[in-house]
Amino acid sequence: MTKCFSFTASRNWCLKSSFSSSGLRSTVTDLGDGTVIHCWVPKTRKETRPDLLLLHGFGANAMWQWGPDILPRFVRHFNVYVPDLVFFGDSYTTRGDRSESFQAQCVYRVMERNSVRRMRVVGLSYGGFVAYSLAAQFKEAVERVVICCAGVCLEERDLAEGLFVVKDLEEAADMLVPQTPAKMKELMRLTFVKPPVKTPNCILVDFIDEMNKEHIEEKRELINALAKGRKLSEIPKIPQPTMIIWGDKDQVFPLELGYRLKRHLGDNADLVVLKNTGHAYIVEKTKEFYKHLKLFLLPQVSPIPSPLSTTTIAATPTTTTATTNGHDPHHLNNNSPVTVTT
Repeated sequence: MTKCFSFTASRNWCLKSSFSSSGLRSTVTDLGDGTVIHCWVPKTRKETRPDLLLLHGFGANAMWQWGPDILPRFVRHFNVYVPDLVFFGDSYTTRGDRSESFQAQCVYRVMERNSVRRMRVVGLSYGGFVAYSLAAQFKEAVERVVICCAGVCLEERDLAEGLFVVKDLEEAADMLVPQTPAKMKELMRLTFVKPPVKTPNCILVDFIDEMNKEHIEEKRELINALAKGRKLSEIPKIPQPTMIIWGDKDQVFPLELGYRLKRHLGDNADLVVLKNTGHAYIVEKTKEFYKHLKLFLLPQVSPIPSPLSTTTIAATPTTTTATTNGHDPHHLNNNSPVTVTT
């Protein structure tokens, strides 16, 4: 029997309306190689504002992760671009490349088509991998980078060594591309410190049917491509000023990976740890998240942080305040500060 109402489809329509009312328009760019990218771009680009690229993580399309609580704040200060990455939303490819490097190249070509030459980039979870690759490949185009809870410095061996709650890539794919209400609930438990209470199965089934039934195998391949054979020694160091933001209770990409990335980049990066929040801190602590983004992305208007709102600790081996799955995340090798917000 055909269902007469979809909560997910209704919310998706509302998000489209919200993006449009925020001054963005929907575009589709055919890159000419079998790849098509959907992207929200400014209806009117203002030359006096910096260009900001927002890259989403796994889940639904980009709208669900960047609006409506985040996007309206950004459009006051930036020309905002919000693409659907390949195999999400209305973006797809017939090519076989599943790397974050390929995703970054696609996004860069879309920005070129929109006459954007210099940009600031925020990448959330999987989008953080793409943002990092974008910064590594197109150094002159990327001014500043924000990596949000993205395990860029993970290694394939971390799975076998117990850093993650999953033991292999197949289990990770089952979790991140859920196909049943039970898997959806498991993902929410891992993503939130306080998961939504008693979400009805009918709502979860509706979400899966509307948002998670296309490109299932391709998305699983994206996950495999992230970790297969990945070694820290082969990850380039990006030169741009970088902010790393992490939830201290993240169970998808444990906090250890945030500190590992900080060590990898050294003094070129600042690390902000949001306390009592998990992988979904963009939902759990939206205002706190946005505050740090604005301070970093618009440094010319940055006030001195209030000592009542942040605590800065020296990043030395003696500053251990938490552990993740038996790993000590605070054993840094340089003396640049780490900001822990309450």
